[in-house]
Amino acid sequence: MATALSTAWFAPRLLVGENGIADPANRLPLVLVAPLVAAVAIGTGLHTPSDELDRSAARAWWRPRLLQLLGLTGLAAGSFALAVTGSPELYGSPAAIRNLLGCTGIVLLTAVVAGAGAGWLPAVLYTALAYLLYQDPGSGPVGWVVRPGPGAQAWTTAVVLYVTGAAAWLWRGARRGTRPA
Repeated sequence: MATALSTAWFAPRLLVGENGIADPANRLPLVLVAPLVAAVAIGTGLHTPSDELDRSAARAWWRPRLLQLLGLTGLAAGSFALAVTGSPELYGSPAAIRNLLGCTGIVLLTAVVAGAGAGWLPAVLYTALAYLLYQDPGSGPVGWVVRPGPGAQAWTTAVVLYVTGAAAWLWRGARRGTRPA
């Protein structure tokens, strides 16, 4: 929620360029950083201090995990939908929601492989590299995180990452023996 409030405060201020003329491309860092911070916040909730109890439970934990994941992701996505205004073609709320889903998927996959404590690292590294290297519109699915909102290829990549990460995390949970940073 704090991420969405700060996004709502910064969004109108970032729209104006150096010369005082509106420049929607100035919102790119906003729709990169805010969803990334929200995805990392979701990722910190993936660690469970009672791993032995979770693994020895009589019932499968995928339903409570699914409710947790959908609740946190839905709250963040709804907050970004309200906080980031403007044209969807020029880094509006669709780009922020897409980046939230994709970065959350990366965090989920990393939590399964390396643990919830390290879940933030690949998402932060990828986002930083994509911002620096893939701002060319022809970069394909590799640079999905820096595309404007309605691009089908970028949405497909983000949704596939989210669904794959969610399925892996629902099935296995976060890797054992790690603690959040």
